Amino acid sequence: MKKAKLVLIFLFGAVMIFAGISHFLKPAMFFPFIPDFLPQAAINYMAGLLEIAVGASTFVPRFRPLAVLGILVLMLLFLPLHVIDVFKEKPAIGSHQAALVRLPIQFVLIAWAWFIYKK
Repeated sequence: MKKAKLVLIFLFGAVMIFAGISHFLKPAMFFPFIPDFLPQAAINYMAGLLEIAVGASTFVPRFRPLAVLGILVLMLLFLPLHVIDVFKEKPAIGSHQAALVRLPIQFVLIAWAWFIYKK
């Protein structure tokens, strides 16, 4: 495997682990994304655990394909939340400009996961 691809994989895993840890360090930051009818704390912590698990699994070659596929699915599941956020009166991200910046980032993460998975 080429070094550049390994760097992308490990960087992606680290990003996911950092994002997962953020769910535990700043849970209130994620609550506005979670629909009110769901248990916000439970969903937030489960999402954090999933992000940590799939991020860490990218470092293990045996689990990497499944981990990256898991990240791809998570990013696709989170996409509607970011689209909705763009149109909210008070976006979870903080401002409409920030929500508009965050949405393309979600597409970059999806493309990144797809690129790694397809290789």
